[in-house]
Amino acid sequence: MTSKFDVSVAKGLLEQTPANVLVVNLFEGVKIPAGATGAIDIALDGLISKFVIEKEGFDGKFGSMYVLPTYGKIFAEKVLVVGLGRNKDFTLNRLREISQKVVKKCMKMNNAKKVISVLHGAGIGGFDPQVAAQMITEGAMIGAYSFDKYKTEKTQKKVEDFIIVDMVEENCKKAKAGVKKGKLIASAVNFARDLSNEQPAYTTPTKLAEIAQSLNGIDVRVYEKDEIEKMGMGAFLAVSKGSSQPPKFIHMRYKNDKAQRKIAIIGKGICFDSGGLDLKPPSSMLNMKDDMSAAGAVLAVMGVLKELKPNCEVHGIIAACENMPGCSAYKPGDILVAKNGKTIEVDNTDAEGRLTLADALCYACELGVDEVIDVATLTGACVVALGNTVSGIMGNCQSMIDKLIKCGNAGGEKLWQMPMFEDYRDSLKSDIADMKNTGSRMGGTQIAALFLQNFVKKVHWAHIDIAGTAYLDKKGATGASVRTLLNYLLS
Repeated sequence: MTSKFDVSVAKGLLEQTPANVLVVNLFEGVKIPAGATGAIDIALDGLISKFVIEKEGFDGKFGSMYVLPTYGKIFAEKVLVVGLGRNKDFTLNRLREISQKVVKKCMKMNNAKKVISVLHGAGIGGFDPQVAAQMITEGAMIGAYSFDKYKTEKTQKKVEDFIIVDMVEENCKKAKAGVKKGKLIASAVNFARDLSNEQPAYTTPTKLAEIAQSLNGIDVRVYEKDEIEKMGMGAFLAVSKGSSQPPKFIHMRYKNDKAQRKIAIIGKGICFDSGGLDLKPPSSMLNMKDDMSAAGAVLAVMGVLKELKPNCEVHGIIAACENMPGCSAYKPGDILVAKNGKTIEVDNTDAEGRLTLADALCYACELGVDEVIDVATLTGACVVALGNTVSGIMGNCQSMIDKLIKCGNAGGEKLWQMPMFEDYRDSLKSDIADMKNTGSRMGGTQIAALFLQNFVKKVHWAHIDIAGTAYLDKKGATGASVRTLLNYLLS
């Protein structure tokens, strides 16, 4: 949660715009700055070219930075020279990343409340000013994020205003449109991060339902425990039995009269996962408040659809509950009946997310949608396989998977397709039910996806496992999948 922070666009000359910090850039290997950086170099009597580059050896490698006092030669107090790396390697993702690094750097500086910046990437970088401004905005707002709600002393320095300055009217016009879109996307990412970073005592199933009902321009129906039971969601209800917190089944709908397709997005909503009676060890339970990260992502996406206006109808679905070891908790050996009538033998109560998703998938497939995407912090096996920078993706439609991977890459979120070999389905076989909820530890990610596939009917379906990417040690929640989903819905 950040305090005051805003990104805007202003028409003018950089050297005549008052600021605490002015951000300019250099590509790797450049000896004589050109464009806006060149103009600032001239205004500083060659300090960038003669001192920073020639004397200090600044080479413009990606992410390198140099802080230069201006000695009153221009209106800004300091210049931050930023390396963009090699021109041929410069991408929109790198532009977003460098903008994030810039804001984080400024937050460590003394008195950097007002930062002005060139429109990175719109000159020699070759990007459209609108797209460049969007990437800068996304990076800046994500970089400025911090979750200090519960700290009595706010020690982190704040950047309050980040202003993109350009002297060309048409560039400014395009940049303003880019900033507007970038703000919506970045605010959605940070909203999801807030929910995942929150204490579990706050983000209960009831709270998620309240947040859903507060979203602007979204139709919302929240099903209570008795209604969930009437719908036959025995798998979802079983997971919730050990908690004093009542379950909530949340269905959000964004309508568009010109919709050309209908898409359901499902977010795993385990608000805290103790493991149930198959209790997790303390070290594994510590960050289990993040097991609702996908639900937070779906809430964040639904919250900005009215402004972004995608040309599709979107259903956001969350089966929200806690997995706790209370006296009524479901047990290993229990037989559960899912919404579609399939029976499940509980092999491990800590494989609860797939049980809640099973009923959510059944519900989604009954809505008459064309596509279903479920997102979940589902398997530790995915973390082992792909680490914490790549999410796994599987499904039954290759063109849909390919498109999601492309949309993820465009948003700076890497996805890697995992196999779903039928050979692994045997490990889910049960002697007393249609299936078990867990199989072999080997190939665990695809086995979980094969389990989910039992509850998908007559729709194109993709499953995204964000177990490794949703929450990072020492950095907290990432808002994983928000940009991927928004890019996909807007594509």
